Parts: sequence; structure tokens; C-alpha cells
Amino acid sequence: MYPAELVKPMREDLTRVGFEELHTPEDVDTALAKEGTTLVVVNSVCGCAAANARPGARLSLENTKRPDHIVTVFAGVDKDAVAQARQHMIPFPPSSPSMALFKNGELVHMLERHHIEGRPAELIAENLIDAYNEHC
Repeated sequence: MYPAELVKPMREDLTRVGFEELHTPEDVDTALAKEGTTLVVVNSVCGCAAANARPGARLSLENTKRPDHIVTVFAGVDKDAVAQARQHMIPFPPSSPSMALFKNGELVHMLERHHIEGRPAELIAENLIDAYNEHC
């Protein structure tokens, strides 16, 4: 587990733009049971989360169509919440960072680490925006 003071600015990268933090498996299940679309970002301390994933997620929210709900879990911190979120992301293997779009609780779009690592935030945002335009 990472110290709270270490991950605080990484969490705030998303919470300051409206992401709700999920800390328990119950939080995850409640969030994904909501009607409409929900973007789940599995946050991470790795460099590709800082340089690509979080900025890409933030940029994607500038689109006219966007998810009804935006939530995040933190790998290496919210262990049980991350495990529960990943259960909803099957058949995709666990990866962090990652992003999943759900519609009425059903997984409709997934970005795994290998889609994020080494790609600019603008490309990640574009990928998410395409998903929003189709499903939101």
C-alpha cells in the first residue's frame, strides 16, 4: 500500500475535475448499478498514469457527450475496490492504469495499460470521446 500523502496529488488529478473516489467493493457495485454511463479509471502511481492516463481522462471530459458518472479506484491503495472493479471488467486481464466505460452496468469499452502506455493524452482522450459519442 502506498502512503496517503504520496498518492494524494495523484488522486486530486481526477477528483478536482469531478471524479468520485470508490474505496470499497460496495462503492464499486453501487456506482456500476446506476442507470446511464459510467467511466471507471483505475488510477496508478506509474508514469504512464501521470503522463497519459489522467490527462487523457481529463481531456475527454471536454467533449459534449460524456459519461453520466465518472469514478476512480486507485491500484495499490484501494485494493478491494480495485479487485471488485476488475471483476466487472472481465474478460480483460487486470492492468493499471486502465479505463472502462459501462452502460447500465454493462462493459461497453475498455482501455488497457497497453493502450495507454507510450501514447499521448490527446490520443487517449480521442479514443474515449469516440466511445462517449457512441454510448453516451
